Amino acid sequence: MIDHDGPVPLYVQVADAVQTRIESGELLPNRPIPSENRLVQEYGVARGTARKSIQLLRERGLVTTVVGRGTFVAPHPTG
Repeated sequence: MIDHDGPVPLYVQVADAVQTRIESGELLPNRPIPSENRLVQEYGVARGTARKSIQLLRERGLVTTVVGRGTFVAPHPTG
C-alpha cells in the first residue's frame, strides 16, 4: 500500500490512502479520521509524516481539525 522506496513522498501516499477511504465512504463526514498515532501504526511512517499527511488533507479541504477534539472528515458539499 505505502511504497517506502518509491518517488512519491510518504506523506502524500498516506494522505492519498486516507482520501481514498473518505471517498469510498469508509470514513464518514463529521466523523474522526485515524489519529496521528494510528496513522503511524497503520502505515509504518514517522509521526511527523502522519502530521504532514493530515495537513495535506486539510489543504485539500477533506478534513477539519478541532483543537482538543481531533480531526474530522469535512461535510460533503451540498448542491
